[in-house]
Amino acid sequence: MGSTTDKIKGTANEAIGKAKQGVGEATGSERLQGEGAMQEVKGKGQKAMGDAKEATKEAIDRAAGAAKKAAD
Repeated sequence: MGSTTDKIKGTANEAIGKAKQGVGEATGSERLQGEGAMQEVKGKGQKAMGDAKEATKEAIDRAAGAAKKAAD
């Protein structure tokens, strides 16, 4: 998966998780609250993975640019 895909899925999972927690609180469902919390954490992890992939790609691009410049 690309960094953008990870970030989009992460954002969606965070939003769904928060919604589940809200519904769980409103209905008194501890199970739904727990599921929501887990899904929110999953989303945060996906977004972090997307950020890490993007940072790695940027570092590789900078290194390649510097190597090309040095070769010229």
